[in-house]
Amino acid sequence: MKNRMLVAAFAAVAMLYAGAGHAADANYFRGKTMKIVVPYGPGGTYDQYSQIFAEYLGRHVPGEPTVIVQHMPGAGGVNAMNWAYNVMPKDGLNMITPLDNSVVNQLMRPEKMRYDARNFIWVGTTNQTNLVMAVRSDSGIKTWKDMVGKELIGSSSGQDTSFIGSNLANGLLGTKIRVISGYKGSKAALFAIEQGESQLAMYNWLAWNSVSHWFTGDKPFARVVLQLGVFKDPDIPQDVPTMSELVSSKEDKAVVGFIASLGVLGRGLALPPGVPDDIVKTLRASYDAMNADPAFAADLKKRKLRLIPSTGEQVQKVVKDAIDNATPAVVARASEIVYGK
Repeated sequence: MKNRMLVAAFAAVAMLYAGAGHAADANYFRGKTMKIVVPYGPGGTYDQYSQIFAEYLGRHVPGEPTVIVQHMPGAGGVNAMNWAYNVMPKDGLNMITPLDNSVVNQLMRPEKMRYDARNFIWVGTTNQTNLVMAVRSDSGIKTWKDMVGKELIGSSSGQDTSFIGSNLANGLLGTKIRVISGYKGSKAALFAIEQGESQLAMYNWLAWNSVSHWFTGDKPFARVVLQLGVFKDPDIPQDVPTMSELVSSKEDKAVVGFIASLGVLGRGLALPPGVPDDIVKTLRASYDAMNADPAFAADLKKRKLRLIPSTGEQVQKVVKDAIDNATPAVVARASEIVYGK
């Protein structure tokens, strides 16, 4: 019901924009090829959403351009983000599926991030979700409490959300997760669990959907034990606690709240700074129309991908507020916990 209401709202937004600049821009996009840069390798949720964006977005952009996907993995997605901000053509024909931890990275690893997330032009998002920690059942772990003091191996793609979430649990909950980095995307990190190279990871819930069979049956292969976000994810058991429920001090809650903001960015599209306003307006309207397209919603469902949309303007505000309101003390403590510095 909630998703249907959101789609209906977006349909209304799309109607408001219809005829308000689309026709004037048709000649600009007609016959062109648009490119979506994915900051990871194929197979993960960034790739899955980008592929369906490529299939549907062009239908709603005036002139119906062709849309293709290009993968640019490396450094946990940071290489692509830096490239998009500083090198990507500012013509509206090139976009990136941005990292959901863009803000967290910028504030906690400023020496590596050659961008200001506030200056990316956020086109919109199609999904928001929590980070979810799941552990192999043969590890003996049934709840997060069983992890306290027990050394476990986690997998991640660079210093990504699995790395951040696992180390946050180590610092605030007393777990002892040793994270092995370097896997090429969430799919590879999950495959490492399946192969026995690691025992757990902490990714967007949609990444776990690709291995949903792990969690079924009398003897499930893996168990969900913890989530990190601003709400309880409706698709996982409601007795799985959020990290904010498990910390008590004001300082710890501030750190968890800061990190949890990354879930709001979800999966969407962004343009580099400097794209002309009229093109931005058209692409945002086109993206909203795609989110409101019943065929798009049906295809997402078929692929087991969720639709919880936000407009580009809404995401732009979330990013600006998150950066503007993050106090140096909270950022410093989060950096110390996650990166040891």
